Amino acid sequence: MADPPPGIEDEAVAALLAVSGALVGLTTRSLAGIGPEVTLSQFRTLVVLAARGPQRAAEIAAELGVAPSAGTRMCDRLAAKGLVQRTRSASDRRVVRLRLSATGAGLVDEVFRRRREALSRIVAQTAAHWCPEAVAALTAFAVAADETPERQWCHGWSLAREHAPRPRAGRVPTGPEASTT
Repeated sequence: MADPPPGIEDEAVAALLAVSGALVGLTTRSLAGIGPEVTLSQFRTLVVLAARGPQRAAEIAAELGVAPSAGTRMCDRLAAKGLVQRTRSASDRRVVRLRLSATGAGLVDEVFRRRREALSRIVAQTAAHWCPEAVAALTAFAVAADETPERQWCHGWSLAREHAPRPRAGRVPTGPEASTT
């Protein structure tokens, strides 16, 4: 591979900042008018549960990079909205795991459907700029960001993941992830 042109890193950072803002806006619009009102942070929590299956509030807080008390409060709000359910471990009653409720799963599915539609429209409008190298660069970026690709969990996760917790170790990111907010 040839050395990148001088200054390309700064240009790439600027472009990614612009794209990041666009994606946050797209996610915000995708959340508008769906079921109970959900903030971006709350939606990210739902995405963590969708991607990893049942989790303790402390595990969710660690994934989100917030204090355990903040993670617990967020989970409390989501439970009050009927988007997550608490279950106690059969082997250790002190362990409480959170999982998506049917309503929470439906919300995640609908937001991802809306986002995919919006992204498809944008990609169609910018089709002349897409090439294998651009896709490869975005894929490499998502891998470096350590995100689980949506395609690895968004289809069929609801049944398999609601019943069996998935360990954090062994997560293998391999492509762009549409769930990062």
